[in-house]
Amino acid sequence: MADPERSTELLWGVGSRRGLSLDSIVRAAVELADAEGLAAVSMRRLADRLGFTTMALYRHIPGKSELLALMCDAVHGENHGGGPAEPGTEDGTGPGTEDGAVPGAGPDGEGGGWRDALAAWAREAMALHRRHAWLAESDDARQVPGPNIVARYDRGLGIVAATGLAPAQVVASVDLVGGFVDSTARQAAAAARAEARSGVSHEEWWGGRDSLYAHLDRYPALTRLYRESAYDAPLDPFEFGLQRVLDGVAALIRDESEDEKGCAVCGAPVESGPAGRPRDYCSRACRQRAYRMRKGRHG
Repeated sequence: MADPERSTELLWGVGSRRGLSLDSIVRAAVELADAEGLAAVSMRRLADRLGFTTMALYRHIPGKSELLALMCDAVHGENHGGGPAEPGTEDGTGPGTEDGAVPGAGPDGEGGGWRDALAAWAREAMALHRRHAWLAESDDARQVPGPNIVARYDRGLGIVAATGLAPAQVVASVDLVGGFVDSTARQAAAAARAEARSGVSHEEWWGGRDSLYAHLDRYPALTRLYRESAYDAPLDPFEFGLQRVLDGVAALIRDESEDEKGCAVCGAPVESGPAGRPRDYCSRACRQRAYRMRKGRHG
């Protein structure tokens, strides 16, 4: 079990991260995981790879749990070319602006809009998983995040926050998109591991299941879709799913925009009353003005 306080020190630079020690260990661990999978990463393997004793590594990193947290944060700092991101760039602390604003990310969709920005954010995350398949094996609900992971998450929050959704809806929307990416990446990684173990591709393995398919003609919907060539040119599961998730976020934005009610007198935004009941007027002055107008009409 990782010590979360020690992980925080290592990730956020409270302790020393200078010299050969930590950076070299993490780089070597990432290279090893990329080549052989996460199971191949051990302190002994890394010590042999770096030419040090195992105890020398333990002086810098308490164990594999803390090492994994450092590995995850390190790869989240990569830019499109696979190297470390510069602060303030689209893969660093913000999407290319000093304040993290997303140009054209409002609900009207102008300038590419929030949808294009959030889709790009999701695709970058999926590309990261494809470069480092072991990430799909490293998810831990209680793993302390490092600055690179938080920076990417913050960028996603900034994109959705610009739509005007309520704060809790912003967080839920970003978590929904991120969860979809993680789920798709886990499925792809599982298929890749099975292919590596067997030497048979995913398509070849399923193509050889004639004994199974002989039993499937009893299922009418499946049979009809098969005859209509539904499986001949399958849609890309990531792109199809991503667009459907974004459709849901777009529907939420539209619904919230339609629910906004203006003052019956001046048209200014009106806050909900007690227990969420809608108000008709933005202020007591507008309410009194409406009363006088009604009285004048019926006087």
